Amino acid sequence: MEIIVKAFESATVLDVQAPRIDAAVAIQFKDKVRAAVSEGTGRVILDLSQVEFLDSSGLGAVVAAMKQLGKERPLELAALSPKVDKVMKLTCMDRVFTIHETVAAALAPENVA
Repeated sequence: MEIIVKAFESATVLDVQAPRIDAAVAIQFKDKVRAAVSEGTGRVILDLSQVEFLDSSGLGAVVAAMKQLGKERPLELAALSPKVDKVMKLTCMDRVFTIHETVAAALAPENVA
């Protein structure tokens, strides 16, 4: 699993380069997110456009990443596949996370606090 870090003025985008976030990669995902956001401030947007599958371990890893960042660095999600979007809705995580249709929408001026 690779996570590409893209720094923008209004946020840091973490582009997840993996088709799945599941039990097999959950710990690796958490470690890579931690390393990617160890420096910096402001919003973090998780680009999940390449992620087609997210199980309970993967969801737990995403929540752990949010908790690790704390309230001062909100974690937002972008570009969810239909299956990942369904998981977010079924678990009511769509009420916990700000979810954007695309990364571009997340970076749009009207979405910058």
